[in-house]
Amino acid sequence: MLRHVRNAWSGAFWLLFSSQAALGAEVNDNRDKLDDDPTKVTTKVGVSWSDTYDMDDSNLSFSGSVALDPAKKLNARVNSDASEWRVGGSWLFPVGIVNFNFGKNEYTNGATQTNYSIGTFVPLSYFGFAPAGFQIFPMAGYTYNTGEITGCSTGNAADCKAPQFADGIPSEYGFSTITTSGSSGYLGAFTLRPLTPDITMIGFAAGSYGSKNEKGENYRGYFGGLGAGYRFDEHSSVNLLTFVMDNNTYLDDPDTRFLISYTWQFQ
Repeated sequence: MLRHVRNAWSGAFWLLFSSQAALGAEVNDNRDKLDDDPTKVTTKVGVSWSDTYDMDDSNLSFSGSVALDPAKKLNARVNSDASEWRVGGSWLFPVGIVNFNFGKNEYTNGATQTNYSIGTFVPLSYFGFAPAGFQIFPMAGYTYNTGEITGCSTGNAADCKAPQFADGIPSEYGFSTITTSGSSGYLGAFTLRPLTPDITMIGFAAGSYGSKNEKGENYRGYFGGLGAGYRFDEHSSVNLLTFVMDNNTYLDDPDTRFLISYTWQFQ
């Protein structure tokens, strides 16, 4: 799944090195941040349920984070049958947060993807920029992917035509499982807008571009979503989101979903 230019690799390292100079500065107090602030370092557990609008690909996931100190945390997520998972860590600096992750995704067409990524969120409010109360977090990162897709074993799509098969296309029609790998970078923004002390609007969008896939095309993709969060108290909150993602390597058509999640924060 929820679910993300090669030059972003050097950009991510630039952030790492430039942030080292800020280690001695005071880290922003996590207690002053919104529950969905991507730079918030806290210990929490959560559960989420998502599905397509056709209600044909339900997914139940469990997640958690453990704060090691005010600036570092470990993160993990796994779905109910462990077919999708992600583990990693985050390191908060005064100018933003750096996230390291590796994990596995499955798509509605049966394709699978294992990814290794480094990414960052930078709060523009740190620089005093929060127009009309919007908290904007530019995000960027680099991902290396390996995976399996169903494709034409001859490498020529004209040799493999079986439109009557929607799932499980048999090998005698020329289709087989193809291993693919590549790298890509993404660039986008995550936005929060408090509407009341308890309700926050959530939005995000990003595009990605990378190395050539098995078809000889450069990897291209996008994802974006919109929703809202409600805070019951200092510990518990719920989110309702709708989002879409697509790419030209692992998906045949855009994957449009809705998601409901509940989170409990310990600190």
